Amino acid sequence: MNEKDLLLGPVLSFRGSDGGTWKVTALIGLKEAAPIPTLEVDGKPCPQPRELLLTSGERYLRYDLSCKRLKNERLVGYGVVGGPRWAMTVPARDEAPRMAYVSCNGFSDPAVMRKLVRTSNAVWEDLLFSHDKSLRVPLPSGEPKLLDKEQLWHERRIHDKQLQRFHLMLMGGDQIYFDAIWEEIEALRQWVALPRADQLSFPVTAALDKKIADYYFGLYRQRWLPKDRGSWSAQTPALDAATALSRIPTLMMWDDHDIFDGWGSYSGEMQHSPLFQALFRHARRAFWVFQMQHALDELPELQDATPPGFSTQDPLFQPIAWSKVLAKDPLALPLLDRQPGFTSVYSLGPLAVVAADLRTERSRNQVMGTDTWREIKAWLGALPGSDSPAKSKPCRHLLFMSSVPVVHPKLSLAELLLDKFGADHVTDSNADDLKDHWSHDDHEGERKRLLEVFSALAKDKKIRVSLVSGDVHVAAWGTAYRKDLPASETWSQMHQFTSSAVVHPSLMGVMERLFLSWLNASAKHPQAIDVMYVAEMMLFPGHDKHVMAARNWLALELDEGAPEGCKLWATWRCETETSFSNHLLAVAPVQ
Repeated sequence: MNEKDLLLGPVLSFRGSDGGTWKVTALIGLKEAAPIPTLEVDGKPCPQPRELLLTSGERYLRYDLSCKRLKNERLVGYGVVGGPRWAMTVPARDEAPRMAYVSCNGFSDPAVMRKLVRTSNAVWEDLLFSHDKSLRVPLPSGEPKLLDKEQLWHERRIHDKQLQRFHLMLMGGDQIYFDAIWEEIEALRQWVALPRADQLSFPVTAALDKKIADYYFGLYRQRWLPKDRGSWSAQTPALDAATALSRIPTLMMWDDHDIFDGWGSYSGEMQHSPLFQALFRHARRAFWVFQMQHALDELPELQDATPPGFSTQDPLFQPIAWSKVLAKDPLALPLLDRQPGFTSVYSLGPLAVVAADLRTERSRNQVMGTDTWREIKAWLGALPGSDSPAKSKPCRHLLFMSSVPVVHPKLSLAELLLDKFGADHVTDSNADDLKDHWSHDDHEGERKRLLEVFSALAKDKKIRVSLVSGDVHVAAWGTAYRKDLPASETWSQMHQFTSSAVVHPSLMGVMERLFLSWLNASAKHPQAIDVMYVAEMMLFPGHDKHVMAARNWLALELDEGAPEGCKLWATWRCETETSFSNHLLAVAPVQ
């Protein structure tokens, strides 16, 4: 394969674990005229790839890299026959995967990136340095880069065995930022300046619709494999998102920037306008192909389910029988059945993961629709808890991926001030950011529903529930619990891990620092959700504040040999001016 023909990839995607098989696919984009390369994995040729998309002289293919899970974990090589090669680590048959978590792989404003003290890829570099020993390169002086205590901890048990640290990479949304579409498409730049009434009725011509489609499909190639990054065959690999995507199978969910900033938190009239609907439709199609790695012609259109004679500002869609839609695809994502969105679910022995779709059905008053809630509850109810038959390995920890934190400081005064200002301005994110939060008054009822669902799961099945989120460009730790119970009832405690961003700068400017101070002041006060539930921000581990303003990534690893049995370790790596600081938290299972 001529590397000049490679437009994107490889991007690894985790498709679940079926018995003794670790199911992984790789997305590769090529020029349409280029010969289709042959890939091999673990020394064997891969099956013929499946074409996902053919557009504008570009072809996107999905290869099957699935491997057997053996008694011990192992490094598995894959690559193009006669071309570049990569590797991933497959966990042992009965082992829970070690995971990295990242979010916000992009930026809204290029000017903000110039404020960074370190390079835009500094956090990716640290993650990859921790993940793969073969990627460690000497400093320009020729001296080796020093390992800190956290990195040294993994040397003997992982890297000295020629293994990589992570089996999975959870990506909590904003894998790509489409906000620049308002500037880079002339018609949309003109739309921004129109009076509101004209914006609502703005027609989407066939020519504009094609420009929007091309923009959404084209930006993935530009962002995920930049032309100026160097080739895969270079002696010194680039330590960036592309390298991480090629070496760690990903589990991706979407958030607003994967559509455009604030999607779902504008007024109902604006959300239903022809232009907004066109943007969402093309963002959904691109997300389906590039982040979910499914063929475009398999994506069903959303069908309105508003009852006859009624109107609503909330998007109501017919549920989709995903099991039937994707029945012919053995590598289909494990999408939750009979829901209109893209929520996916994974059962991995002592660990279960729910990657929730908080965008398809979102409005100012709704985060997820009733069908999605019903199916999530049904799936959770089928998990094997501590009361399961002895032959079933019980689930001890559930990770619920919520792109927006469930536990986060509540800014009531800001809500009051911004509710009426800038609410439908696509270039002003302050109002829609607040309306996005689970803690906003408009979503408090649904947040209570979420806590009720997970509290019942923890009590009935003795499964520890943890929430993992990004979006807010800080590192933080919070808890939610039942205040009507004695402290000995530990099943009611849910932990919130917030980790962002991997690229987007944290709170840096003067006004942002003032906001940070306000955020920390607000975080001191627990939020009484009702007579039973409390959401509380904790002092961030190893820090004297509740919220740490730094770019960061998070490691999530189960210690099944812990005396308490299957303890979950959460380790934040937070960027400093010269290095990274470590912040560890241990979460015991429900006893």
